[in-house]
Amino acid sequence: MAEKIIILENTSKEELYKSLLPQIKVLVQSESDLIANLANIAAVLKTAFDFLWVGFYLVKDEELVLGPFQGPIACTRIAYGKGVCGTAWKEERTIVVPDVEQFPGHIACSSESKSEIVVPLIIKGTIAGVLDIDSNQLNTFDTIDEKYLEEIGLFWY
Repeated sequence: MAEKIIILENTSKEELYKSLLPQIKVLVQSESDLIANLANIAAVLKTAFDFLWVGFYLVKDEELVLGPFQGPIACTRIAYGKGVCGTAWKEERTIVVPDVEQFPGHIACSSESKSEIVVPLIIKGTIAGVLDIDSNQLNTFDTIDEKYLEEIGLFWY
């Protein structure tokens, strides 16, 4: 069965997120496979916002391992506390980075990345992975992205 997501045009970022949330929720609730759901979430966000890179890293054997993503080739493994993803995992909080060059220890998986947001994904009080989004523009992410991406993080599994 082909899935369909309606992506509003000529609307604010917040209105776009508001329109996508219920659609993503229905999409993942109708599928039990984690990898399929993560792949579709990445595709929706990449298509809707035209971010440089959208993807997931999953905690496996005490490191983050690359999961489904959309965009250029990415780093495969990230250590606990390293880079933006590992730091979000360690600190158990969303991290918004307006300029990746200013983030100590930033891991440059792509030289095109200029700003980034990383949202921890929690199952039963434990971080099971992160949603990582990169932009090729500075200062792309703000409290609107943080709010709605964290909400997506509540129903990703």
